[in-house]
Amino acid sequence: MSGTYGTGGPGFLSEPTTPPPAEDDHYMGRVAWVTFACVMLVIAGFVNVLYGFAAIGDAKFYADDARFIFGDLNTWGWVHIGLGSLALIAAFLIVFGSEAGRWIGMFSAGVNAITQILFIDAYPFLALSVFALDVLVVYGLAAHGGRRLDL
Repeated sequence: MSGTYGTGGPGFLSEPTTPPPAEDDHYMGRVAWVTFACVMLVIAGFVNVLYGFAAIGDAKFYADDARFIFGDLNTWGWVHIGLGSLALIAAFLIVFGSEAGRWIGMFSAGVNAITQILFIDAYPFLALSVFALDVLVVYGLAAHGGRRLDL
């Protein structure tokens, strides 16, 4: 140890005891939000493709007396397959650091949120929960996905 207590010289006892100032970057928070958005896009993509195939195949998965704003269950099945595929593509592009993936992900989650509201008559609670997750995905990508992240 070089220096003694109170002499002002460098040493163990004379070093400041205050912690270093916290960074304002919040890097881990950004990584967490973008990771959350990617995981939710993958889950939403697979679920939408699955629900699309169930709707096209006339499975007994949906309510029998559902009325849609436009189209029928078969039409919404194809819409869900397309949105699910787009969400999966966006998630993988975001993992690889693509800025286009971020925009595609926000578009996909936004359109999926609107689609869930239009699809609410077939499965109300599921549609509302997926809508809430889509809003969080859009927030995560819009607010925290702008800079390159090392995932």
